Amino acid sequence: MSTYRVVARRTGDWWALEVPDLPGVFSQAKRLAQADEAAREAIAVMLDVEPEDVAVEIETVLPKEAQDALTAMRLAQDEAQRAAERERLAMQRAAAVLTKELSQRDAGRFLGVSFQRVHQLLQSYKSAGSKSADVRGSKTAESQKTASRSKTANRPKAAA
Repeated sequence: MSTYRVVARRTGDWWALEVPDLPGVFSQAKRLAQADEAAREAIAVMLDVEPEDVAVEIETVLPKEAQDALTAMRLAQDEAQRAAERERLAMQRAAAVLTKELSQRDAGRFLGVSFQRVHQLLQSYKSAGSKSADVRGSKTAESQKTASRSKTANRPKAAA
């Protein structure tokens, strides 16, 4: 089975489809999702084969403004992923440092997460090998009982 490159360009309300390797083979599709099937059918008619025996690779041609917008979007996504990774690492470290002196419940109040999430952060911090040996997983059961149970309270502010 041969794979044919299909160039798709937006023309008005339609996608104009062209197969450069087969001169004279053109088709159109209302939506880009339909381009694959339309192109395979046009190629199959030209080659006198079944559409299922034809493979296509759709190459879209967009205006420069659209290409630039997509490039900017992808860069923003990459930056967001890096920021999310930095946040994850900072949350893990903060959980580890806070639980040296606080219960997981209290640490969760400062971090704005549940004590269960604090536990998860500590576990991933440990498994990453970044954890210092003196970080505790939790305080005693007695200190956990005395921790505030309010789930709607604002996060406490740490003194500078």
